[in-house]
Amino acid sequence: MQPDTHATVQEALRPRPLVELLDCPAEISSLLNGSARFLAVEAGQVVFRQDAACQGLYVLVTGRYLRRAVRLGARFMLGPARAGDVVELAAALGEGSHTYTLSAQTDGSALLLPCAPLNRALESHPPLRMRLLEELAREVSRGYGASCQDHTPKSRRRGSGPPLD
Repeated sequence: MQPDTHATVQEALRPRPLVELLDCPAEISSLLNGSARFLAVEAGQVVFRQDAACQGLYVLVTGRYLRRAVRLGARFMLGPARAGDVVELAAALGEGSHTYTLSAQTDGSALLLPCAPLNRALESHPPLRMRLLEELAREVSRGYGASCQDHTPKSRRRGSGPPLD
């Protein structure tokens, strides 16, 4: 009996729990906890805008959110974000500009781990950077998988009309 490859891949791509991602020594945890800012978010509010300077890493605590981006003049829906998601890893770990716009669909809340203390934590505890980079890779893979599913050709039975786009 062969293992279910699809199930194995799905498990590997599943987001990791926040406590696992941010697991680090007590002094690093204290630094991150002490610098975290609570954000109350109202439905319709923009949490951050694409291309704006990234303020840090966002952890969504409650609510539902939409991710939108503009690429080469085209607008894209990147999918929803919800409580428990760590968002904008790319901006927080990379060049520092938001890669998409995040808007609240419902009232919610988030924690912001500001860049300066986050960078100190990453420098002091390299395994934290590695876990966050691994999560970013999983996020990219999930996004790629979702985009492939959204764009699979749809067909009809022969003679029932033109194929769907």
